[in-house]
Amino acid sequence: MATKRVLLVEDEEHLRDMLKLNLELEGYFVQSADNGKKALQVFRSARYDLLVLDVMLPEMDGYTLCETIRLENVTVPILFLTAKGGSDDRIKGLKLGADDYLAKPFNLEEFLLRAKILLKRSEKNDPTDKVPDTYTFGENNINFLTYEITVRGGHKQQLSKREVMLLKLLIDRKGQVVSREQILETVWGVDVYPSTRTIDNYILAFRKYFETDPREPKYFHSIRGVGYKFTE
Repeated sequence: MATKRVLLVEDEEHLRDMLKLNLELEGYFVQSADNGKKALQVFRSARYDLLVLDVMLPEMDGYTLCETIRLENVTVPILFLTAKGGSDDRIKGLKLGADDYLAKPFNLEEFLLRAKILLKRSEKNDPTDKVPDTYTFGENNINFLTYEITVRGGHKQQLSKREVMLLKLLIDRKGQVVSREQILETVWGVDVYPSTRTIDNYILAFRKYFETDPREPKYFHSIRGVGYKFTE
């Protein structure tokens, strides 16, 4: 059996080193990062079977990192570590796609057990066995794995990765206004700041793809001065 791969993201050096050592003693390969921006780069560079994320991270916090990763990968298990133990914080993390949540300070044995359970769960998430992750609304269908859409009349079109990430973010937040700032941070990243017009152009393209009448949108809405919203 291949060695399980863990990405550990923690900015507190002593804790990061201790957790890395103990995970390695369990037989796992561990890659670590001390900030959210670096962690996203590391995540995109290799395959991982488990992500362990601190919430309070420099450059990109754990919540934003989790949400960005979930736009790209819906199966990899995510375990949050946080000094915030309140129910609201746990609920927020779980809503953004985390699988488990451990408040600091925690028992090392409990941490290792939770990691083991999530790694066992990841064995069942083999992408080769996974039914394509699709979403259907009206006469439209989006395949988030192949980046292919099917629209009115059965017409198919290939989208870019960024188009699919933005679609997934809006659909995941169906009925909610998603701010421009959140879109920039989760879809474009902390170092790239396109103009508002760039995001508007993506929304205009979505209307062209999916709306019966792009001038009277039913699904993709611009909320002046705030952001964007997907509705059905």
